[in-house]
Amino acid sequence: MADPITNNYQDYHDLPRLLVAMENMWPAGSCTGWHSHPRGQLLYAISGVMIVHSEAGSWVVPSNRALWMVAGLPHSVTMSGDVEIRTAFIDPSAKARLPGQTSVINVSPLLRELLVEAVRIPLDREVSARDERLINLLIDELTVSSSIPLHLPLPGDPRLKRMCEALVEEPGNRWNASDWAREMAMGERTLHRLFSKETGMTFAQWREQARLLSALKELAEGRKGLEVALNCGYSSQSAFSAMFRRQFGVSPSAFYR
Repeated sequence: MADPITNNYQDYHDLPRLLVAMENMWPAGSCTGWHSHPRGQLLYAISGVMIVHSEAGSWVVPSNRALWMVAGLPHSVTMSGDVEIRTAFIDPSAKARLPGQTSVINVSPLLRELLVEAVRIPLDREVSARDERLINLLIDELTVSSSIPLHLPLPGDPRLKRMCEALVEEPGNRWNASDWAREMAMGERTLHRLFSKETGMTFAQWREQARLLSALKELAEGRKGLEVALNCGYSSQSAFSAMFRRQFGVSPSAFYR
């Protein structure tokens, strides 16, 4: 891909309208750097995968899904594969109509087309009656969009955080909770109790989620199913596919279709 098309998002925040939208294109491996927005943000990936990081954890956003991000959340976005993005910034005055938590959502065909049309609304003229109807329908469609579990929370405890970062770096790591507890000089029961308190998930659930999210990233980069399965700690491609289907309801190939 050529140089990134990176419109300056700050130019969009002060416009006197409920919603503004823009498009960006980023090459594989690029990163936005840490920043935040005074408006809520809808990030939609047409192609590639976005990995959105925050202090509280990360979200993996595959193509044809979107991330709804609440206003004011410090974050950075890393691109896996070449990524084409549509972004909508929504004024906080619409808060009563917007989701209250950051989450990955399914994008319906209607929401997708509304985003395309929203990008085409000129910034140098008054919003027309048609534009207002389009914007309000987009917000309404966002509020009824279903969320999907693509969030990986990070614990605040420094020891557990280092462990989680190591597992994200090496998802195929086969150490169990007992191994990690011994490494950190704590009891296994203490590890389980603290981990659940800090993340809202068990250690096993979190590791499974980390592996699945890593698999999404690798699949987006064009790696084959067997290679992905082994890299992410599964004993076979069939075991990986079964776990993927249990989590998302469809096979890996169907998920991307």
